[in-house]
Amino acid sequence: MPMTMPNLSDRLYWREKPRGRAPAMYQQWRDLLFLHWRVEPEMIQRTLPPGLFVDTFEGSAFLGLVPFFMREIRPRFVPAFPPISNFLETNVRTYVHDANGTPGVWFYSLDASQPLAVLIARAFFKLPYFHARMNAQRDNAGNIRYTTQRRGLDTPPSVFHYQGSDRPHLAEPDTLTFFLVERYILFANPPSGLHTGQVHHVPYPVQPANVTRWDGSLLALAGFPNLRRPPDSALYSPGVDVNVYALQK
Repeated sequence: MPMTMPNLSDRLYWREKPRGRAPAMYQQWRDLLFLHWRVEPEMIQRTLPPGLFVDTFEGSAFLGLVPFFMREIRPRFVPAFPPISNFLETNVRTYVHDANGTPGVWFYSLDASQPLAVLIARAFFKLPYFHARMNAQRDNAGNIRYTTQRRGLDTPPSVFHYQGSDRPHLAEPDTLTFFLVERYILFANPPSGLHTGQVHHVPYPVQPANVTRWDGSLLALAGFPNLRRPPDSALYSPGVDVNVYALQK
């Protein structure tokens, strides 16, 4: 089957709320730092499973590192329980599309501080979650100090210091910011074959991030050891409320 590249209509279509489907979970994503590195598309393509193709902006692929706060995580019909509903997560990701031109996210890793969340996400969403020691504080001035260290590995903690540096705004379609953050489909590749998961939320309010400390160790763990240079894009979002839908084949 010929491959179809996603166009702007495709990208806008997937941020509409799904009709006739009930969410499997509700989540809040808060204080997100989006760090992105411009990379050669071929480097990404050779890491992808059959059926997925690297998505590009002006000829470049992008590798992302996203630390953030997970809040009020709960299945539908079940109330949030703070000891297990609030935790930290950091993901390493890139941007892809399928043969039909559906744009989405491919995750190389997702580190989380809540072990139950790791087990559930691996079982039901078929995603490469890892349990990590994580800690974060946000002071009254908006400065966030965030650390993560994957359990079972003898590696130093990754440390991030960041805050938003301007007024939040919505990303304009066809811009790099829109390409990087406006993603509503994830792909997973369990033994049964390629699956998609969908999320819905209002468009991210985003602003430039002031990042005074960052660490690329999680990129190296994901198989990208040579990205020691500063990120090409650094964005901050105060966050969104999210509906999460079950995987579909």
